Amino acid sequence: MGFKNSVIVTAGVLVAALCAQAHHSFAMFDTSKQVTLTGSVTSFEWTNPHVYIEIDVLGETGGVKHWSIELGSPSILRNSGWKHDTLKPGDKVTLIINPLKNGNRGGLLLQANLPDERKLGNGPGREAR
Repeated sequence: MGFKNSVIVTAGVLVAALCAQAHHSFAMFDTSKQVTLTGSVTSFEWTNPHVYIEIDVLGETGGVKHWSIELGSPSILRNSGWKHDTLKPGDKVTLIINPLKNGNRGGLLLQANLPDERKLGNGPGREAR
């Protein structure tokens, strides 16, 4: 293998390693638990590598609690009916999630029940069971 090919192969390996390192696992979510949240969307962040729904939920004692819910990538979500404008601030939604293991107010989306009565999962075949 010549010097030029060695440089190309080395660059490819480095790029692949950086991409793998940039993507995180979903190990921080407790997949043995499901939590249902009903509230108002504060933002819908259609970004790579993951989409986020920010939602304010009325707490049991009356105060508002802010939650950050993670979804898959935009390319995966498009295949199950999501679009960049599916949710808007103020929309009332019910989300079924796997909560964070550490108890913070966040989770991984399983299913979103939208204002127009559609139910969307976190990609094809990833709906709540």
